[in-house]
Amino acid sequence: MFMVISMALSFNACSKDNDHDDDDDTTAADYHFDVFMTVGKHGGMNQGDGTIVKSVDSLTANTPMIDIQNDGVEFRSGSNVYSMEAIVRGKYYYQVPSSEDRFTKLQVAGNSVNVIQEQPFVQNTYKVRSYTNAWLNDSTLIILAANGAADEIIWTRLNTNNMKILTEGTLDLPLPDGATVFNASGILTYNKEAGKLYYFYFGKDKSGRTGVKTSQFLIAVINPSTMAVEHNTLNTLADEMAGSAYGELMQSSVMYDETGNLYLAAFSDVDNMEQGHLLRLNKGQSDFDAGYEGFPNAEGKLLTIQYLGNGKALAYSRNDAAGKAIDSYSHYYSIINLNTKTRERLKYNGQEIPYSGGRFAQRTVVVDGKAYIGVTTKDENPCIYIYDIATGNVEKGVEIAEGYFFDMLRVVKNNE
Repeated sequence: MFMVISMALSFNACSKDNDHDDDDDTTAADYHFDVFMTVGKHGGMNQGDGTIVKSVDSLTANTPMIDIQNDGVEFRSGSNVYSMEAIVRGKYYYQVPSSEDRFTKLQVAGNSVNVIQEQPFVQNTYKVRSYTNAWLNDSTLIILAANGAADEIIWTRLNTNNMKILTEGTLDLPLPDGATVFNASGILTYNKEAGKLYYFYFGKDKSGRTGVKTSQFLIAVINPSTMAVEHNTLNTLADEMAGSAYGELMQSSVMYDETGNLYLAAFSDVDNMEQGHLLRLNKGQSDFDAGYEGFPNAEGKLLTIQYLGNGKALAYSRNDAAGKAIDSYSHYYSIINLNTKTRERLKYNGQEIPYSGGRFAQRTVVVDGKAYIGVTTKDENPCIYIYDIATGNVEKGVEIAEGYFFDMLRVVKNNE
């Protein structure tokens, strides 16, 4: 199937948080959407038989059905294959490509993938998909991951205007008690209001999928100027972050409110269920607020969160009783009131939107006062629902053709 689609393709052819400060004056003319689809099976973690991306200007109902047959581009350039697990800011994608020897800045434009700039590794080396990141400002990006032996945490600071390496080094961070290795990436985020980097990580008894974490995850508070670790605290409220191996390259698990409080999606293993948690780390603190749980009575794992403003958040979570597989139709969207710590399933025309398939994905973006929410339900074509943040109204947007797996939605600024 992929061969047929590939021959038909032309191969020439963001939520607002402290890591990603979108322009408050952004309008629909300033951005477009990149829709990622895979062939054979859901993408992510290098699954599927190829990743196709298609750029569209609108996701409203009057937009033609999104179909990659004869239209779209394989997410690659020459011998380098790119991963949908990528960093996106402004007009560009940033990532470590399949060659695992460089940082690449690229753009999807005019039905083509264009490499803008590249920077070969110098001191620290990274694997495709296996790193986390944080933006200190519009042009300073920090990449962080476990090293090859996974016994140290390495970091690299880049100037994304020219992709030059500014500084790089190793965190002064000991292995957790009983651990022989760190987990691959962890979660790194920059809290601009607090002026600190926060790194969430854990240790394991050995590398690989059979390795077992040796404790609940830890919180390292880091000075962004010196990369010195100022605090290192063992959290006691949850077992693991919602994302651990791929940072936030694929899913959004960290958000901030207007005052600079940090929220993290996490989970614990309870009675054969991955019980979701939404934890809050108040601005300037080094540990979570023990009295706060933003996702009570969880039915399963909390997968992604995005801040909508005015104390509301968009969440994607799973009902474990309905299935735990990647393709299980057990995932759903809800709007969380962070102040009352209550949530309501997303509804359209008064009815709850049916369960969606696909666990490892980020099919939602928040821009210009609206949340665009992608679903893949059992009995209908995949489609986009549009949630108006101010009014709470939900309308049904564009549909997506069957025959592919709809895995990722990105919002990207247009060229000026």
